[in-house]
Amino acid sequence: MANADEAATRVSFDRWGPYALLAVGVVTAVGSAHVVGMTRAAMWASGVLVVLALLLQVYWGRAARKRPGPNRTSVRLYFVRWALGFALTWLNPFFAFYAVTGYYTAARQLTRRLVLPGLFLTAVTMAGSEIGGMPPHGLLWWFGFVIVFGANCGLVALFTRANAQEQARARTQAETIAALGRANTALQQALDENAALHAQLLLQAREAGVADERRRLAAEIHDTIAQGLAGIIAQLQVVSNTPDPEVAEEHVGRALALARHSLGEARRSVHNLAPVALEHDGLPEALQKTVAEWGERTSIRAEFTLTGTVEQLHEEVAATLLRIVQEALSNAARHAHASRVGVTLSYLGDEVILDIRDDGTGFDLLTVPARTRAGGFGLDGMRARAERIAGSLTVESEPGLGTALSARVPLVRHDD
Repeated sequence: MANADEAATRVSFDRWGPYALLAVGVVTAVGSAHVVGMTRAAMWASGVLVVLALLLQVYWGRAARKRPGPNRTSVRLYFVRWALGFALTWLNPFFAFYAVTGYYTAARQLTRRLVLPGLFLTAVTMAGSEIGGMPPHGLLWWFGFVIVFGANCGLVALFTRANAQEQARARTQAETIAALGRANTALQQALDENAALHAQLLLQAREAGVADERRRLAAEIHDTIAQGLAGIIAQLQVVSNTPDPEVAEEHVGRALALARHSLGEARRSVHNLAPVALEHDGLPEALQKTVAEWGERTSIRAEFTLTGTVEQLHEEVAATLLRIVQEALSNAARHAHASRVGVTLSYLGDEVILDIRDDGTGFDLLTVPARTRAGGFGLDGMRARAERIAGSLTVESEPGLGTALSARVPLVRHDD
């Protein structure tokens, strides 16, 4: 913004500044004409030169709008204006107000190799004006001209160096801004790609979860329901082939027991497939009810705590966290012999943390028994569930000091 304002100011000065300075030079020259000893011929010559300067500036303005400098046209016009300013200052030193324009426009209207010569010529004009007019009269005046000219050249060098440093800073700033712009663009592209990748990973995780669930259900059906049905068939075949009522009754009882067991296994598999608790409630409400019902059923003190700003989670994330809690509570009831269990759900920025703690017997993490057919998912299953949605599960436990589980998963919002 500052660079744009500065550029606009320079353009405005290049267009109107020479007119204003020429007007000041004319007014001061007219007022001092008799003081500096201008003759009538010098006054007429000054008038002609002022008209030429005006025409030159009008032409310059039109040329600059078509082809902004520096270019050949701007170089020629700069030196023609210098010649007019030098001649006017020779006739009356107060016309130096017009000649000083060369200091301000050299860098924008001259090519780089001609800037210093242009400033040098302008310094000659200004030095002549500052000693009272050209040419110097006598050796002393020439000495004064040299001193004043040297001072002007020193100021020119100083201001040129300062201007070069300012331009270098401006270029560096522009390059930095451009680099930041490119970096922001690249960052935005990376964020967009990351969001797309995250969505793709979630979709793949969901598909992998479906495949895993199918394999799990197939294994459970084979290990429980299918085997139970096979056992029932075998018992009924014995009944149909035996004439002994007592033997038939015994095998019918076994068949009924197998049928009841298979029915229980079928219900458990269906329950594990679809979390009914999330049909009408959000995850916090479902967890609170699950913990409360588990506490009433087991007579173990159970507490649920919620922290952070609640957000509606993607159904896959919510189902995973609910399943982890159900499995952890089941393990606590069967193995931990706990008197108190605490479940905490925390919404923290871009992730959700689920903590389950009990004061039970605990265990040695290095001696965790392998999963049995009747043992459900266990720690490995809970960890697999968390990793399936790009999360993690950590377990802390020692014999006699209870167990603490912590699941951290990404906060993926519900699809609208």
